[in-house]
Amino acid sequence: MISLTLSALNVHPVKSLRAVGVREAVVEPWGLAGDRRWMLVDADDTAVTQREHARLALVGALMLPGGGLRLSAPGLPDLEVAVPPAGAEAFGVRLFSGKVDVVAAGPSADAWFGAYLGEPVRLVFLDEPAVRRPIDPAFARPGETVSLADGYPLLLTSSSSLDALNALIAAGDRPGEGPLPMNRFRPNAVVDGAPAWAEDGWRRVRIGEVDFRVAKPCARCVVTTTDQATAARGKEPLRTLGLHRRVGSRLLFGQNLVPEGSTGTLRVGDPFTVLE
Repeated sequence: MISLTLSALNVHPVKSLRAVGVREAVVEPWGLAGDRRWMLVDADDTAVTQREHARLALVGALMLPGGGLRLSAPGLPDLEVAVPPAGAEAFGVRLFSGKVDVVAAGPSADAWFGAYLGEPVRLVFLDEPAVRRPIDPAFARPGETVSLADGYPLLLTSSSSLDALNALIAAGDRPGEGPLPMNRFRPNAVVDGAPAWAEDGWRRVRIGEVDFRVAKPCARCVVTTTDQATAARGKEPLRTLGLHRRVGSRLLFGQNLVPEGSTGTLRVGDPFTVLE
């Protein structure tokens, strides 16, 4: 019998900044606790991510007790940012094709990030994740919400599928760009032990004590071509995904998960069970 296990857990306190590997994480209805509750927006109040600024990969954000952040970046002193006070005025920002209400982190954080990126930006916080941002109703149940992640509470990837993808890259005409590490795909959870691409057929899974619905495959973007250690960009994995993992205009790797009614704590080493 094949044994599947949870081999890695990651949170991203600020959307598009460096991932933080953790040994355990609480599952909230909208995602892992602390994951993507903060985000940068530009002068037009539109989300700023690694799509526009690959250098965001080099910025670290560690969670502090109480929900605040300690920010670090090349060439800048560290900065601590507190959670905005309760009752702070919310305002709307654009995240992809939708809008979400957030609150401002404050001028010191804005100036810090502005100095790093060389343009005006603001750091914002999702203060009420239970009500602010519904999941796409085509893949959700009434009342289900998501943090400032691209669209769904958790992203799951498989180490065997990454091995298979790296083998395809090695056999192609750009083998020097591989093998790619898993952090290119910025998952919350990584499963070991499943056959390559088995996740395409999963509909419900259990990780440790928490059940999840597999909402849809994850379509990948230019962020996956960004070396998360250097911010340099290449052509892979999008070139190889386009040849082998294309469905229409989407290049697929990983699966989006929605917690199914229950919450709990995930721990690295937890058993992973395919329910359907």
